[in-house]
Amino acid sequence: MAYNEKLTNRVREALAHLPKVEEKRMFSGVTFMVNGKMCISVGNDRIMCRIDPALHEEALDRGHCRTVLMKSREYKGYIYVDEAGIKTKKDFDYWVGLSLDFNKRAKATPKKKKKHL
Repeated sequence: MAYNEKLTNRVREALAHLPKVEEKRMFSGVTFMVNGKMCISVGNDRIMCRIDPALHEEALDRGHCRTVLMKSREYKGYIYVDEAGIKTKKDFDYWVGLSLDFNKRAKATPKKKKKHL
């Protein structure tokens, strides 16, 4: 899996003060789980942020980002932010802040039950 180590370290530093952060390899990069919930994922040239769906359109208006699409389905509340949109500390802090703010209220993704044959 290709991911940007420099960007990964920036996210690591931003989340270092939190007690329950776990790193997992997923979404073609490194995903930071906060309180057992997906928060931020780092890819090659972007981050994926999980934000409040009510702020989705407002976040897109900021630029340098796009909606996450999987199998032609739009995922409101999941935003890809291109590296150009997180170059400055202010921009980076904005996206990390949105993700952490929503993480406090977000529900954990339900665990898939294993099928027993």
